Amino acid sequence: MTRAWAGGLAVIVVVVACGGDGEMTLTEYVDEVNTIIDRAAGQYYDLVAKPEGQVLIAERDRLTDFAPHDLQVAFAGVRELEIGVRDAIDAIVPPEQIADLHDRLFDFSLTIPINDALAARASTASDWEELSASEEMAAYRAQLADDKQRCDELQTELDDTAARGAFAETPWIPGELKEVVDAALGCVGFPEHPEDLYRPLSTSGA
Repeated sequence: MTRAWAGGLAVIVVVVACGGDGEMTLTEYVDEVNTIIDRAAGQYYDLVAKPEGQVLIAERDRLTDFAPHDLQVAFAGVRELEIGVRDAIDAIVPPEQIADLHDRLFDFSLTIPINDALAARASTASDWEELSASEEMAAYRAQLADDKQRCDELQTELDDTAARGAFAETPWIPGELKEVVDAALGCVGFPEHPEDLYRPLSTSGA
């Protein structure tokens, strides 16, 4: 989720609701999630501001300023962020009525292994052409494209449901959400063309 970190994980849901006895309320849940994501976003911005992290946001015409090994180093920083978010999210027991939405928003089961595989491949690639053509890069791009599509679809569902004022009719959004002031997934954080990510200009997309 390298490029998606700036916005792809940001979920802002401001609610007015009450939880059961001893259960985290929806407001408490949102506050906790936003704290985790805000912290991770700040760490990501710090990472890409450093020389070793700039490859993460390099455009295709700037890839020649870096080597594949630089991506491996940068991914180590991203992995630290992702593990931190995953562990913090795993420590949360969401209100029962929002558990399904929680699971849809935060699933690291594929992302982290795919990133790890790409980082390992980057450590042995002789150039960007080799890395770009690798199975590991193909899996990374495919996962990012899938994440982007799911984010866009979920945001559309949120927007359409909010426009109808019918959150209670949506199975994965609990009726206990009495008022939803804003629901933003930040899908703009994903690259427009995941299939071209880290693809040198000397090659073309499939």
